[in-house]
Amino acid sequence: MTKQESIKLFEEKKVRTVWDDEQEKWYFSVVDVVGVLTESVNPQIYWRVLKNRLLKEGNETVTNCNALKMTAADGKKRLTDVADTEGIFRIIQSIPSPKAEPFKRWMAQVAAQRLDQLQDPELSIDQAIMDYKRLGYSDAWINQRIKSIEVRKELTDEWERTGVNKGVEYASLTDIITKEWSGLTTK
Repeated sequence: MTKQESIKLFEEKKVRTVWDDEQEKWYFSVVDVVGVLTESVNPQIYWRVLKNRLLKEGNETVTNCNALKMTAADGKKRLTDVADTEGIFRIIQSIPSPKAEPFKRWMAQVAAQRLDQLQDPELSIDQAIMDYKRLGYSDAWINQRIKSIEVRKELTDEWERTGVNKGVEYASLTDIITKEWSGLTTK
């Protein structure tokens, strides 16, 4: 499974997400969503109590929550419960909160943007450029980054054409190139 972790903002609050290329689904951190909707001081405890209540009711939503490693506030990767869009909607329905409806609209917007990007990959590039600008990178840096992605893609296409296996062999070749170019390894 190829996963791409990112952070989405809802009303200035962070919600950790992961895109799964194989299943073509977004997974959302349940604790982050609970925190946004409840404004609880400790959303982990709120989720634990809600999860137990849902299990006792026989609600299958909890059994469909997976644990994935996501970057925590302290920068370390920790297992956290995640749910796909359908699961998150079902959890939202279980939380009494006036914020639920705007959150559903926001999630639909996130999903629609990703689906649009799948139909028109140029939108992904535009989104990346906007994200880099938001992070404070200069136009020159952004252009260089986009070009380096293109060059890397051409290189990996050539490796694939000549039978190089993805994973360890790609990593080894990347390490050799980096060492020859800069004198440093990728580590």
